Amino acid sequence: MTIAPDQLTRWNAELRASSPLEIVRWAVARSDGRALVSTNFRPYEAVLLHLCVQAQPDIPVLWVDHGYNRPATYRHAEQLSKLLRLNLKAYLPKITAAHRDAVYGPIPTTADEEGLQQFSALMKLEPFQRGMHELAPTVWITALRKVQNPNRAGLDIVSEDKNFGTLKVSPVFHWTDDQMESYLKQHNLPNEWDYFDPAKADEKRECGLHANWGGIAIKS
Repeated sequence: MTIAPDQLTRWNAELRASSPLEIVRWAVARSDGRALVSTNFRPYEAVLLHLCVQAQPDIPVLWVDHGYNRPATYRHAEQLSKLLRLNLKAYLPKITAAHRDAVYGPIPTTADEEGLQQFSALMKLEPFQRGMHELAPTVWITALRKVQNPNRAGLDIVSEDKNFGTLKVSPVFHWTDDQMESYLKQHNLPNEWDYFDPAKADEKRECGLHANWGGIAIKS
């Protein structure tokens, strides 16, 4: 997929005043029946998932279960899946968390950037790539938000994802935590704070799904 920069600029200008639900409906309409939403069941994910099932109740929900989620996150995933009747597509790494730890040792820390990238490639990027290949979306809907980290602040509602060859749409990109909290309360949706992503190790890092180095790791 190749999209002209001026086309992306126009779309982002047009969608800036749209509500997140309107943006989701725009994305689904552009997908030719091949829209997908990804999730990791982190805090506030219920907002995007609720928006997506309103626009397309059977939209595929891609979840990479890397095996290192905390118990509360697994319970939250079960609760949301039942509540929203998610068409959940779970993808697992080719080796278990216990197998990886036995062979490679503990999860790398932020002091070991190379180790973290290798961890992410093995436990997160590979199963995600497998899911994207099998589900073959033309439009990938994400929960990216501007306030999350410096890398994401430079993105926008609509972008071309070169790692996976899709149009990437982030309906809540401009929303603040307060707006996300208000949406959860308005729709009586659960949230979950006991979340940790070992592929990031720090909320200011990227796990590779939305960063250039991830594309290199995927191809290697």
